[in-house]
Amino acid sequence: MRQFVVREHEIEPVPGLPGRLPDDEKVLWQGSPSWKLIARHVLKTRWIAAYFAIIALWSILSGVSDGETVASMAVSVAIMTVLTLAVFALVSLYAWAVQKTTVYTITNKRVVIRFGVALSMALNLPFKQIETIAYGKLDGAAGNLAFGLKPEQRVSWLMQWPHVRGWRFARAEPSLIGLPDAQKVADLVVMAFSQYTAASSGHARITRRPEAQRGSGRQGQAAARTSRKPSPEARDTAAGPGQDIMSAGRA
Repeated sequence: MRQFVVREHEIEPVPGLPGRLPDDEKVLWQGSPSWKLIARHVLKTRWIAAYFAIIALWSILSGVSDGETVASMAVSVAIMTVLTLAVFALVSLYAWAVQKTTVYTITNKRVVIRFGVALSMALNLPFKQIETIAYGKLDGAAGNLAFGLKPEQRVSWLMQWPHVRGWRFARAEPSLIGLPDAQKVADLVVMAFSQYTAASSGHARITRRPEAQRGSGRQGQAAARTSRKPSPEARDTAAGPGQDIMSAGRA
């Protein structure tokens, strides 16, 4: 598998992967996003509901002001309700299609995102090309994982959407979105990255830092940095359930 985007791999030798893995590489985790989380947090169904609720309220107040009959106002509200349900149905259908066509794969050497509702593609992210890992908490244990790439690596924000971190257009960050068990996956990614770094450089460490911010959609940083002096020993520590910010790097 070569960087970066592989198109139209309809026949997959391994589910979720455009090619067979080398003998020294193994799959650690595979999963798909939740369509409910995609609809709520990516496609903003709450905002859509609030918009139509405001329109319906405005229609009622306007009808009262103009002296319209109750029947006339009821018809307006009924039409608005039908439109709202139609929009919700389309949004939910698209979110469901994203879930069905997306497979996230984490191996001991890379992250692979197979995606595309209309055109199937695979994004290959070797650990050596990943600079930061950001964990964004959503509802409960759910969340997103965004991967900041090294400066020489670029992906298209538009082509990668919705599997990309929001509002990062100049340097798009591919993301695993709508993960129901995001904390577990985050711990796994950090540990896999640590072991890969240790195998590559001989020394690696993962340290915890106090979280900077919490809240829905907030994302902390797990930065991978290289220092000048190697540490005499490696230390691997997975982030606990209360930690939103993780730091991975080579000693």
